[in-house]
Amino acid sequence: MNTTQSLSAPATVLGAATEAENRLFRKVALHILPVLMLGYLAASVDRVNIGFAKLHMAADLNFSDAVYGFGAGIFFLGYFIFEVPSNVILHRVGARMWIARIMATWGIVSALTMFVSTPLQFYAVRFLLGVAEAGFIPGVIYYLSNWFPAQRRGRVMGVFYIALALSGFIGGPVSGLILQTLSGAGGMAGWKWLFLIEALPTLVIAVLVYATLDKDIASARWLDDSERATLQGMIDAESRSKTHLSLRSMMFNRHVQIMSVIFFCGIFAMYGLGFWMPTLIKNMGVKSDLSIGLMSAVPSLFAIASMVGFGRSADRMRERRWHLATLYLLGAVGLALSVLWEHDPLLGIVALCIANMGILAIPPLFWSLPTAILGGAAAAAGIAWINSFANLAGFLGPYVVGYVKQSTGTTEAAVWLLAIVLIAGAALILTLPRRMVNR
Repeated sequence: MNTTQSLSAPATVLGAATEAENRLFRKVALHILPVLMLGYLAASVDRVNIGFAKLHMAADLNFSDAVYGFGAGIFFLGYFIFEVPSNVILHRVGARMWIARIMATWGIVSALTMFVSTPLQFYAVRFLLGVAEAGFIPGVIYYLSNWFPAQRRGRVMGVFYIALALSGFIGGPVSGLILQTLSGAGGMAGWKWLFLIEALPTLVIAVLVYATLDKDIASARWLDDSERATLQGMIDAESRSKTHLSLRSMMFNRHVQIMSVIFFCGIFAMYGLGFWMPTLIKNMGVKSDLSIGLMSAVPSLFAIASMVGFGRSADRMRERRWHLATLYLLGAVGLALSVLWEHDPLLGIVALCIANMGILAIPPLFWSLPTAILGGAAAAAGIAWINSFANLAGFLGPYVVGYVKQSTGTTEAAVWLLAIVLIAGAALILTLPRRMVNR
C-alpha cells in the first residue's frame, strides 16, 4: 500500500449533526472529560512545580542554572524511552487500569523529589518521573479518539487541555503560597513541602480514574443500547477511512515525521517558557514568592479562552492548518514582546499572556491532525511516537534556556531562540496537504 497516498486521501464528508447526536456527545463529554482533566491538571502541576521549587531549591542545594535546566529536562528522556511501549500496553489492557497505574507511580516519584540533595539524585528522580508518566497524554488522546469523531475532536481537545492552563492558574498561586508560608515548618524547606503536598492529589485521582473510566463504548453502562450503537457506528465508520499502518511504516511515513517535528517546535517553546516563567517574572522586579505565583496565573487564564475559541473555530470551519499556524505565530510574537518589555512588570505580563494564548493552545489543536488520519493500533503507537519525539524538546527547551542564561547572564537570547523555533513550526504546518488534515 502507498502509505503517503493513503494519508492524503480526501476526508469523508459527514452530514450535519442532529440535536440527538449533540446531546449524546455532551453526555459522553460530561462523563469522561472531568476525571481526565483532573488527571492532567495533577500531571501538569507535578511536572512543572520544579520551576517554583527552583526559586529556593537551587540556592539551598547549590545547583547552577545549567544543573537545574538539565534536571528539569531529563524528565523527558525517560518519557521518550517508555512512551510508545506504554501506549501499546494501554491499547491492550485498557485505559482505566493503565492510566490509574501511571498516575499512582508518578505521584509517588514526584513526592520523592523532596529527598533530593545532590545533582545526581536530582537527575535520577526527574528521569524516573518521566518513566512513570510516560504514556499518559498519548493514552488520553487515543482514548478520546475512540469516543469522539474527528469533526468534534478539536473542541473536545480544547476543553481537555484547559487542565494544562488551569495547572498554571491554580498551581502557580498554590505553589507560591506553599513556598511562602511553609518554609521551615517542621524543620523542612518550603520546596520540600511543595513536592509532598502537590503529589497527594495525584494519588487520590488515580483511584478516581480506576473507579470511573470505562474500557470502551461497549462497557459503558451509563449509555443505553441505542446510544452505544449510535456512538460505535460513528467511530467505526470513521475508522474505515483512516490509515492502518504497521509500527515500522508509521514511524517512517513522511507526514507522520513532519507532524512530529511540528509538535517538537511547539513543545520546545512550551517547556522552555513554562519551566522558566517564574524566573522571568522575578527578573521583571517581582520579589515575593506569592506575587510571582499570582502573576504566573494570569497568562494561563488567557490561554483557556484561546484553547476553547480556536478549537471551536477549527471544528466549525473544518480548517486546521491556518488555525494551528496562527497559534505558533502568536506564541512567537508574545515571546518577542516579553524580551522588549522584560523590565516592565505590567507590559511583561501582557507579553506572557499573548505568548501563552498561542503556545498553550497548540497541543489540543495539533492532535486533531494525527487522530484524523491514523486508526487502530497505528493510532495508539503513532500518537505515542509523535508525542515522545516531540517531548525530547521538553528536555532541550529548559536545558537550552538554562545553558544560554548561564553563558550570557540573561534570558534574552534563549527567548529569541524559542520564538524562531515557533516560526519554523508554523512554516512546516503549511506543508501538510489541506485535504489530509482539514476534517
